[in-house]
Amino acid sequence: HSGLFSVIDYSLSSSINIPQISYASTAPELSDDRRYDFFSRVVPPDSFQAQAMVDIVKTLGWSYVSTVASEGSYGEKGVDAFQQLSREAGGICIAQSLKIPHNHKQEHFDKIIRLLLDTRYARAVILFASDEDIRGILNASKRADQVGHFLWIGSDSWGAKNSPVFQLEDAAVGAVTILPKRATIRGFNTYFTSRTLENNRRNVWFAEYWEENFNCKLMSSSKKDDTSRKCTGQERIGTDSKYEQEGKVQFVIDAVYAMAHALHNMQRDLCPDTSGICPDMDLAGGKKLLKYIRSVTFNGSAGTSVTFNRNGDAPGRYELFQYQRNNHSSPGYKNIGQWMETLQLNIEEMQWPNGEPEVPSSVCSLPCRTGERKKMVKGMPCCWHCEPCDGYQFQFDETSCKLCSYNMRPNANRTSCQPIPIVKLEWHSPWAIIPVFLAMIGIVATIFVMATFIRYNDTPIVRASGRELSYVLLTGIFLCYIITFLMIAKPDVGVCSFRRIFLGLGMCISYAALLTKTNRIYRIFEQGKKSVSAPRLISPTSQLAITSSLIALQLLGVFIWFGVDPPNTVVDYDEQKTFNPDQARGVLKCDITDLQIICSLGYSILLMVTCTVYAIKTRGVPENFNEAKPIGFTMYTTCIVWLAFIPIFFATAQSAEKLYIQTTTLCVSMSLSASVALGMLYMPKVYVIIFHPELNVQKRKRSFKAVVTAASLTTRLSHKTSDRPNGEAKTELCENADPNSKFQQSYRLSTERLHR
Repeated sequence: HSGLFSVIDYSLSSSINIPQISYASTAPELSDDRRYDFFSRVVPPDSFQAQAMVDIVKTLGWSYVSTVASEGSYGEKGVDAFQQLSREAGGICIAQSLKIPHNHKQEHFDKIIRLLLDTRYARAVILFASDEDIRGILNASKRADQVGHFLWIGSDSWGAKNSPVFQLEDAAVGAVTILPKRATIRGFNTYFTSRTLENNRRNVWFAEYWEENFNCKLMSSSKKDDTSRKCTGQERIGTDSKYEQEGKVQFVIDAVYAMAHALHNMQRDLCPDTSGICPDMDLAGGKKLLKYIRSVTFNGSAGTSVTFNRNGDAPGRYELFQYQRNNHSSPGYKNIGQWMETLQLNIEEMQWPNGEPEVPSSVCSLPCRTGERKKMVKGMPCCWHCEPCDGYQFQFDETSCKLCSYNMRPNANRTSCQPIPIVKLEWHSPWAIIPVFLAMIGIVATIFVMATFIRYNDTPIVRASGRELSYVLLTGIFLCYIITFLMIAKPDVGVCSFRRIFLGLGMCISYAALLTKTNRIYRIFEQGKKSVSAPRLISPTSQLAITSSLIALQLLGVFIWFGVDPPNTVVDYDEQKTFNPDQARGVLKCDITDLQIICSLGYSILLMVTCTVYAIKTRGVPENFNEAKPIGFTMYTTCIVWLAFIPIFFATAQSAEKLYIQTTTLCVSMSLSASVALGMLYMPKVYVIIFHPELNVQKRKRSFKAVVTAASLTTRLSHKTSDRPNGEAKTELCENADPNSKFQQSYRLSTERLHR
């Protein structure tokens, strides 16, 4: 305060071309707890300083800060200006706003540090405080063992002074301070260092300053209790004590000149014919004087222009400092930039506590990683929780996720969507290798049987088996094997068309031929029970006609299907749309639903069931009666295969491996059905033809009357068998029968007739 008074005194004693202005020779005494606020009331912070601090915070990427202010006009108005400007700029949130009371104690500073630690992520702290309060805050952080945690940003009350950081250098390292751009007033140094107790009695604070500066006591009533040394009065400022010009000397001088110019202009306007103050000037009031102050323009003590805007602020010119300490130099302030309506900050020259290489963070929430959205905390626009975009969502913007379209999935970092890969059943897949292997063996076996039958086409066994229907049946078996390759081939319109045609055609041909055979046997024996005349439609031509009619129904259904729903390929994205999008696949397949597959096979299954019923009805026919028993065993086994197929096919409808399981199951079932028919109906005959040609001989032809007699015999055998234990009827019959009797001869003749 003594220095401030001296600046004013120096300013008024300088020669300027304005009327002499008198002022009181004494100043009112201030209470001890208010003295520190005197200077801050004379030079309050302006909006430019707060704007510069806001720009520093935003440039350093800090969005979550706390404020600490000394109670009083300087601190509170400075924080208010900072908060207002930060709200207007956006992107800065105030974690806490704390005040240091006038009558502070050590515990007050400790409490402030504890409160600041409640929001640990708000490391940046904006300080609008006096030197003494700054020291108290730094000391408290040191006591709390938080040196290096807080990132201080000090206002011009800290500036580039050494007094706030004396013996607290480690706690102040990294602090960014702001100071109005100033020049050293050389004349003031000469003036102030020449002040003594004798020539500066007008300054009521000078005696107190003298005691503090030279660490001595002027009189026993002195309030300085920490020393007993007496002041001699011969001490000299700058010689017996360290002296450094106060940074705001330039501005106090300019402030005095601004007041003088304003009073001069006011006196000139209101009292043109009077020297000195006139009555109009006495009655002008403070508002009018303020208008004159804001309108002055002159060159200041540093040679720069002094003007005021409509808010009463001078042009903002600030220097930026950072308190640094390194191994090569002693701790001190380093100029890191300036603010002159815009910020110029050399971040590369800045140093941070604990040797941090990058700018430390002071944010409420860390930036969300790629693929995460921000879930904002209510009332705190700088705070959020990061939530990952899950499932098939991608990050649309910072705060929202969106679902990819049905044929897309998010990319690796979930910033966009990408097409879902399209797959099909590949030939090298284990799901395809097994059915293809079975089909190839079946095809080779079928060709071998067909070649054998063609080679021995006129032999008795081939003729007795019904050559025409045998070739039809072998064709159906061959098609059952061929369908495997169509089911695994890459789907296109042609492949899908052939799938529809041959999916049920092979089975239909096979079971139509078998049904015709079993129906013929059944009708022959049923007719034999009633009459000696032959049933209708048992000739080879009739049998082929019946079989063709049954096959034609299947083809008619397929052609109707073609007309209603033309074949096409589709990509099914739902079949393998797994919980993990990375495993999602689109399945390229024919436009055939599970129901359509079952319907296509339904007619063949109906033929199979009907054939099985006839096989059951003809189970009593003697073993050497024209394939009745082998057909029966074939149908029983086939029914078991398809009973196993249906639950497997539908149970896997929701499986991610549906394409592979259903295709493999269908192909294997059809191959097994064909193999059962091929093995039971043809392999024994091929074996006899090749390895026992002596059995492949022509037997005598018999009349249909013998067949009727055989039918009656079969009925009697069935009745006998039902009345006696197994084998007794046959034994009794054999025992009682005369080999040369008419009955036995008829039995042999009926067998030969039926075979023929």
